[in-house]
Amino acid sequence: MIYMSEVSKVYSNGSVALADITVDIQKGEFVFIVGPSGAGKSTFIKLILREELPTSGRLVVNGRNVVEMLSKDVPYLRRGLGIVFQDYRLLPNKTVYDNVAFAMQVVEAPHREMQKRVHNVLDLVGLRHKVRTYPSELSGGEQQRVAIARAIVNNPVIVIADEPTGNLDPDTSWEIMKVFDTVNKAGTTIIMATHDKTVVDALRKRVIAIENGRIVRDQVKGVYGYED
Repeated sequence: MIYMSEVSKVYSNGSVALADITVDIQKGEFVFIVGPSGAGKSTFIKLILREELPTSGRLVVNGRNVVEMLSKDVPYLRRGLGIVFQDYRLLPNKTVYDNVAFAMQVVEAPHREMQKRVHNVLDLVGLRHKVRTYPSELSGGEQQRVAIARAIVNNPVIVIADEPTGNLDPDTSWEIMKVFDTVNKAGTTIIMATHDKTVVDALRKRVIAIENGRIVRDQVKGVYGYED
């Protein structure tokens, strides 16, 4: 599903973001990416999304060689990926329904299929009753659930979440994690960068810890391992 072999990323100023990363993430896994701020977690995610290219090494995402991929093929790679950000990134002038449907409009999905799928994923995240609501009328947790619905509406094989509970209170964070767990149990691979110690320690999923650009720990049923 995601395979990195001796991947390094060095920026033009000489800063080493990642060094000799080798990791294999299989279909259906739930993986937490942890580590101190500035450790390289964001770069790790950007490489998977092909927002950046590695300086050296081999990177395969969903069967595609990302390093050798032509720019025109990047949108097709990303169609198989769902992305959830800490700051939601919803369109403020669109309703809940339209925010989620927008992801299907981009791939030119048929209208009838779009209606069915949008309502299904809003059911999954518990927001079917908010279809005509605008983001400004939602709580932070509700906005994040809309963002998750948007990320999964096209049935991606991989969902990448970058600090999805970072702006939420503990109770709301648990609600969000239950949604991710449901998505994962349906077969979707989840990769989540997080500083949420409570969530990581409680769920005991695979944990990959990155420090100074290197993987220092890769545990099957891991813990957070840092004191904030």
